[in-house]
Amino acid sequence: MDAAPQTPRVLVIGLDPYRVPGPWDPKPAADAIAAGVEQFAEHRVGVQTCLFGLDGSDDIPAVVTAALSAQPWECVVVGGGVRRSEGDLFEQVVNLVRRHAPDAAIAFNTRPDDTFEAAARWIDAS
Repeated sequence: MDAAPQTPRVLVIGLDPYRVPGPWDPKPAADAIAAGVEQFAEHRVGVQTCLFGLDGSDDIPAVVTAALSAQPWECVVVGGGVRRSEGDLFEQVVNLVRRHAPDAAIAFNTRPDDTFEAAARWIDAS
């Protein structure tokens, strides 16, 4: 008897749009993130999000490390907000991925709604 095929597991690391300071409407970004996550379910790919704020309420390395350590990941997608943030946040996140999920592919989306496509380049999503 063959074992059931394993579904790929993807972790999406990004900014919580409701906790990014500034004069902007976070709802369109939150809606786009939700739409991107829905695509994983449509393709039967396991996904978990790790969203954190830039409002000072999160210990970002601890939040990211906990998510990375929760289970083995086939792919980790780092969102554009992290890549474009000021300071060394992007470097911190990439190095945390290297340290805590060394076997995972690292992917980068261009928009929240193309997150599945970014991960699909590196996993078997058939």
